Amino acid sequence: MKTWFITGGTPGGFGPAYADLALERGDNVALTARRPHLLDDWAGRHGDRALVLPLDVTDTRQIHDAVRAAEERFGGIDVLVNNAGRGWYGSIEGTADTDVRRSFELNFFSVTELLRAVLPGMRARGAGWIINMSSVAGLRGVPGFGYYSAAKFAVEGLTEVLRHEVAPFGINVLAVEPGAFRTRAYSAFADEPVSETVDAYLPFVESVRASMVDQDGRQPGDPRRGVRAVVSAMEQDTPPHRLVLGASGYDTVHGQLEDMLDELRAYETTSRAADFPPLP
Repeated sequence: MKTWFITGGTPGGFGPAYADLALERGDNVALTARRPHLLDDWAGRHGDRALVLPLDVTDTRQIHDAVRAAEERFGGIDVLVNNAGRGWYGSIEGTADTDVRRSFELNFFSVTELLRAVLPGMRARGAGWIINMSSVAGLRGVPGFGYYSAAKFAVEGLTEVLRHEVAPFGINVLAVEPGAFRTRAYSAFADEPVSETVDAYLPFVESVRASMVDQDGRQPGDPRRGVRAVVSAMEQDTPPHRLVLGASGYDTVHGQLEDMLDELRAYETTSRAADFPPLP
């Protein structure tokens, strides 16, 4: 029996989908949420194997308190799912500085603090899994979501290095990059006013918002199928380093990598010419 610690427990999202699958497998789950009362009915159905914890992942003290509570209840954390996050839309030039910082605090720095809280226990036991929920936007930037994309690119780089650093301790690390999935992530945009600070970008930013609102409830990705794909990947003899979820996400990433490879090859001579000439 394993213990999962999962952030971002908003109903209808990836967090509860991970939690439900873990419980189906007979594991224990600590599921966190900023509004834990929304999970009361869910917790009541699962008895002692489910623990709901209040957690604002941008609060370092709350992170360490929640991890300690999970470890005290279940004896240790075997799987950490860094799932909490959200996007802010706006132009690179015109997004308010407070929103830029909020985006990185939630989408990147919370990940680093959760890692620091959970890894000591995993290292001591010589085993563990880290699942960092990134995004297709972490592999190809999305216009209108520049700072969200930047934070997810940062998660990708962090995950790549972390994988090498913790491998000697028996800890596996996987980056998961979903495309458009039918969670509640888009629903808040309908009630969120445009707060662009540079008028020149207003038409563009308003079109981005309208597109998000229009897609809500029609995203092709199924969170439960996505989570099953992740767990299946974890069980492989040689697990992948990253896993793109969704057909549209796969096509987007495939096209991005093909374009990058084409450009890399086209400028190979230019790239190699930047070195000092070889010694005679």
